[in-house]
Amino acid sequence: MRKLSMALLAGVALVGCGGPEVAEEKAPMSWDEFRASAIQDEGNVFVVNGDEAVEGEQGLREYYEHNIANGDVGSAEGGLAVYYIGGDIKYSSTQARNLTYCVSSSSFGTRYSTVVSAMNSAAGAWEATANVNFIHSSSYDSACSASQTGVFFDVRMVSGAGYVARAFFPNSSRSGRNVLVDSSAFSSTGAWSLTGVLRHELGHVLGFRHEHTRSTASGCYEDSNWRALTSTYDRYSVMHYPQCNGLQTGDLVLTSLDKTGARALYP
Repeated sequence: MRKLSMALLAGVALVGCGGPEVAEEKAPMSWDEFRASAIQDEGNVFVVNGDEAVEGEQGLREYYEHNIANGDVGSAEGGLAVYYIGGDIKYSSTQARNLTYCVSSSSFGTRYSTVVSAMNSAAGAWEATANVNFIHSSSYDSACSASQTGVFFDVRMVSGAGYVARAFFPNSSRSGRNVLVDSSAFSSTGAWSLTGVLRHELGHVLGFRHEHTRSTASGCYEDSNWRALTSTYDRYSVMHYPQCNGLQTGDLVLTSLDKTGARALYP
C-alpha cells in the first residue's frame, strides 16, 4: 500500500476480463519509466501498484510487456475482481482452507502482539464471508522469514521501504510470499487502522486486484488482467485506494459488494 495522504461489489453476475471504461487513450509508460517507478524490495522482489510484489527483474519485465506496454485498457467495468492471466489466479479449495502464516516476533519486537491481533481480525473478516482459512502457526514466530517452509507465508516488519505494507498473489513462489509491514504503518496511516491495512493486503493474498484499476476516472489505472466477480464497480471497496477517486473516508473495511465477490471466488 503506497504512502499517500488519506485524501489516500452487487449480484454475482460474472462478466469477462477487461480494463476500465475508456476515457481517453494514453501512450503506455516506457520500460525505463516503469522500471524507475517500481520499488526494489528484499529478496529480488519489486513492488508495483503501491503494494503488489513481482519477483525478479525478468518477472518485472514480463509484467511490463504483458500488462503495460500494449496499452490495452479494455472496455468492461465491474466490481471486485480476481487477478486473471488466462485463468483465475486463485487457490484450490484445499489450499484456501490452509493459509498458514507466522508473525516475526524478532522484527516486530514490542509491536508483536499488536500485529498478531490485527492479523487475526483482518483474516477473520475474509473468513467470515468466503470459504478461506488463515492459520497463525505461532510455533514458527521466532524463526519467521522468507525461507521458513513450515508456513505458507510470513509476516514481518521492515523500515523505510517506500510503502505502508505490501503483499503477494497466489501465484508467487515461497520467497515472495510475504506480508511486509513498514514501521510507518504504526504511526502514519490516518483513518486506517493496522487491521484495515491488513484487510486490504490479505485481499491481494487471496488474489483480488485493486478495485480502482477498473476506472480511468480513478487516475490509478494499472492493467487489464482481471476478471470481474460482480456487476457493480465499488468506490467504497476495501481494495480501492481512497486517494484514487474512492469514497471510503474511514477505515478500510469489506463492503457488501466485496463480500459478494469474495464468495463468488471462494464459495
